[in-house]
Amino acid sequence: MSSSPIQVAVVGAGAFGRNHLRVYRALEASGIHLAACVDPSEAARSAIGAEYGIPVFASIEELLAAGLPITAASVCTPTVFHADAAIRLMAAGIDVLIEKPIAGTLAEADAILSTAKQYGRVVQIGHLERFNPAVTAAVPLLNRPMFFESHRLSIFTPRSLDVDVVLDLMIHDLDVVLTMAASPVREVRAVGLPVLSQKTDIANVRVEFESGAVANFTASRISTERVRKLRFFQPHQYLSLDFARQDLLMIDVTAAASLTPAQMQALFAGGAGITASETHSNEEVEAHLAQLRAAKGSAASDSPIAADLAARSGLAAAAAHPSAGLSLRKVPTEPGEPLRLEIESFLEAVRTRSTPRVSAENGRAALALALEINAAIAAHAEHAGL
Repeated sequence: MSSSPIQVAVVGAGAFGRNHLRVYRALEASGIHLAACVDPSEAARSAIGAEYGIPVFASIEELLAAGLPITAASVCTPTVFHADAAIRLMAAGIDVLIEKPIAGTLAEADAILSTAKQYGRVVQIGHLERFNPAVTAAVPLLNRPMFFESHRLSIFTPRSLDVDVVLDLMIHDLDVVLTMAASPVREVRAVGLPVLSQKTDIANVRVEFESGAVANFTASRISTERVRKLRFFQPHQYLSLDFARQDLLMIDVTAAASLTPAQMQALFAGGAGITASETHSNEEVEAHLAQLRAAKGSAASDSPIAADLAARSGLAAAAAHPSAGLSLRKVPTEPGEPLRLEIESFLEAVRTRSTPRVSAENGRAALALALEINAAIAAHAEHAGL
């Protein structure tokens, strides 16, 4: 294995591309060299050249003609150009990290996969939430998750309007849940609407898997707030993952299921309250517990348990009770920038010629589900006369 630095290029110097440039430059002390950039905009080329002191080309053809020893590249172009750029680079012997989604169509994704196989190239897809420390901490805790609830809300910006909210935002959560569920999709139901752009800006989706697991996804790029959360239930456990804060809350329930409603009410009555954690309020924690009771088939919101939860902060007292069988804890996470972790993982795959954590096959699977969701949205809109 060669010990010489990996020579990297970034194709596309928009918002995503500039972040890739920043991270590659920061990693230059660890065996890589930021060697070039490609962008069709003369203004962008001038700015990048001045900031990074590297050659910037107007096209991939110009980059290849320059004869630079590039061995790896990030493809950060608009989605419609992903396949063409990646295929040209791989044919020239260059490994690629392709920003999500892998491509705009399954035919393009398949062309990327076949080209990678033909030329023996490493292909990683930029689903960076897979590198979020909270996701990394959650994966070892997976034990047949059966219900997922995902919310990804963002304020409106004029970025990435070449794709809809499913391919822009929701696809992050599709990739994570597909990995966690580890089961083929059985059924998709979806509704979505264009509001501020010509493409779907808000969508709600229900996905059922062959395993029986169910996932609900909500994504919006026209919200007044930013939310990036995933909650999931599995036997005797409930986990709440906050992508933005990179934290993970876990509730374990064992003997609590055997308590009668009267015992549970007594357990919660008189609780002294719970001190809010750094990232979860008492109200949110209690809402989590209420969801947990509902998922386990307990009484509805008019039950003594739910009524008491709404009125008190008794979770800490309940968890401390010897017969409760309930524990709540924040799972330790290692803070880190997901993009940097993603690029480091890509470079390691390039060095070792190994399969990346987010492979081209993973990217194709997420794209296939996203396109199935968009088809369901279109069918619903036609049925509703929208």
